[in-house]
Amino acid sequence: MHSNRRTFVLGAVAAGVVAPWVARAAEPEYRLKFGNIVSADHPLNTAMAKAGERIKKESDGRVTIELFPKNQLGSDADMLSQLRSGALELFAQTGVLMSTLVPVASISGVGFAYPSYDKVWESLDGPLGKHVRKAFSDANLVCLDKSWNHGFRQVTSSSKPILTPDDLNGFKIRVPPSPLWTAMFKAFGAAPVSIPWAETYSAMQTRIADGLEQPLIGLLVDKMYEVQKHCSLTNHMWDGFWILSNKRVWEGIPANLREIIERNINEEAIRQRAEVEQMNATLQSELQKRGLEFHKVDNAAFRDKLVAAGFYVEWKKRYGEEAWALLEGTTGKLG
Repeated sequence: MHSNRRTFVLGAVAAGVVAPWVARAAEPEYRLKFGNIVSADHPLNTAMAKAGERIKKESDGRVTIELFPKNQLGSDADMLSQLRSGALELFAQTGVLMSTLVPVASISGVGFAYPSYDKVWESLDGPLGKHVRKAFSDANLVCLDKSWNHGFRQVTSSSKPILTPDDLNGFKIRVPPSPLWTAMFKAFGAAPVSIPWAETYSAMQTRIADGLEQPLIGLLVDKMYEVQKHCSLTNHMWDGFWILSNKRVWEGIPANLREIIERNINEEAIRQRAEVEQMNATLQSELQKRGLEFHKVDNAAFRDKLVAAGFYVEWKKRYGEEAWALLEGTTGKLG
């Protein structure tokens, strides 16, 4: 990533003189690849592009961020492997999907934990977020301070509306490859099928699963309304991205440049959070125009089902008393 530049002294042989100085070439010293799974027009990527412009300007062109959206660098697992080896400098991933490496990272995705965005940010900008970032550090990854927004997730179906928890009985629903997601939908009696996001559209076409769950922004930018008919406003979990780097790669960047990179990415995260919240609040009419039918549900009934199934008791054991207490410090008692 970093080429050790020297100032070359050029001899002007014919004149017998030496050029006093040659300016640094326009080529950046640090090209940071930013890999992720969402579309190029998702606010994660459009906002990171804005941060990249400011980083390039403030660093006098020494640092550039190159975006690689929608699995251009491979699957989630591929990019995580690249990140850990140092081949990928920046990676945006949800805490839930990072739990294969850092189990506590998925705690922000516990079903029906957060009642509002305000509570999400209070939690992740506070003690729980600090706890999760420490766990990433212990795994030799640098996790930037501010998480990015994807939104509250909703259940969709190609076959029938999901109006009550019982409607999920035997329902084949696509979930990301994550123990937390799988456990939650099994607690509802559903039949979760783990499918990477890049394969989800075709899986819906071929009926490998009958439904999925995503924030509204995900349904729009990846055109899932073409392969789904019903959307139930379950708000069953919040989802967002951490920005991660390889610790060795990150520490190889001079401290003054790291400050420019980190500050601009974190500042853009705050703006992106509000943008996504606004989009998810207003996208229903746009998706309705494209054929998706919306249904309001009793969210409390779904949470009560998880309580009855022992879901919260089980995951409290998995995360441990300390992490769970930090979560409930914001959310209140979960069950």
